[in-house]
Amino acid sequence: MRRKIVAGNWKMNLNLHEGLDLARSVDRYMQKSKKTDVDVIMCTPYIHLSKASELLASPAVSIGAQDCSDKSSGAYTGEISAAMISSTGATYVIIGHSERRSYHKEDNELLNKKVKAALDARLKVIFCCGEVLEEREKNLHRDVVSKQLREGLAGISADDLDNIVIAYEPVWAIGTGVTASKDQAQEMHAYIRSVLAEKYGKESAENTAILYGGSCKPSNSVELFSMNDVDGGLIGGASLKEDDFCTIIDTFPG
Repeated sequence: MRRKIVAGNWKMNLNLHEGLDLARSVDRYMQKSKKTDVDVIMCTPYIHLSKASELLASPAVSIGAQDCSDKSSGAYTGEISAAMISSTGATYVIIGHSERRSYHKEDNELLNKKVKAALDARLKVIFCCGEVLEEREKNLHRDVVSKQLREGLAGISADDLDNIVIAYEPVWAIGTGVTASKDQAQEMHAYIRSVLAEKYGKESAENTAILYGGSCKPSNSVELFSMNDVDGGLIGGASLKEDDFCTIIDTFPG
């Protein structure tokens, strides 16, 4: 049975004190709620990782980073290795977010190296895939996502897949106020699961959580999460507001 997951991606927001206050508030909420059916992940800027990991008391809450280097160490100024992230107590890392693919020109080959580096450091991976508006309008969205998955997860075994969560990002819906309909989300999540099933077998695919990552907020989380193949969300802006984020968590009754 695959887990339900609500992951927050803070992106480049919140100073150290603001971030720790938010992490503490979400952790306290989860302690009080005593939810057992949902895992909560807060993917913070690097500066928060260590202290945020230390303050957690709820077993349902984890801390993750938003990226890692494909290199293990060396003269790579400004880079952060997966082992460094792991040493902070963080247990997850986002790899392949659309903003990394777009702004930093990260291709599938590089992302594949990052996935392997993260798994070698015993981090769990939230691997992102998704199409831009032009690709969807040309009906290429399935081809694009399939290529991202096949190349980004090349050489990854079924056992490795146990430590990977997939996040589907319709890039045209990120930060635009536009959201994929529940049917569009379900269609693509089911397709992603079929790609995983072809590569890893039906059982592994059925056990892999697939999150929706395109402008998910309290007003649409209920209908999105009601879809059979939508196992939660990778939340952007709404993860920066305690009330909004906890309302999305409450989509899963517990």
